[in-house]
Amino acid sequence: MFLAKVYISLKPSVNDPQGLTIRSGLHQLGFDSALDVRAGKYIEIRVDEDEESVARERVSEMCRQLLANPIIEDFRFDLDAV
Repeated sequence: MFLAKVYISLKPSVNDPQGLTIRSGLHQLGFDSALDVRAGKYIEIRVDEDEESVARERVSEMCRQLLANPIIEDFRFDLDAV
């Protein structure tokens, strides 16, 4: 069994209004050193597979088919045996 830690973020060319709102809030709180903020998603998935290569392929397919929008988002993931 493996634990996939999936990180999904907007592509650099995509406007991020949520990130801008967070940055504005940080500035209002006095954190002026926060120059750029990008918001994303973090998802944990337990995958019941015996082989890491199979688990890696399954998680990649999950990301491509459902979890990430390939037009505006990039994804990456870490896979840990549990």
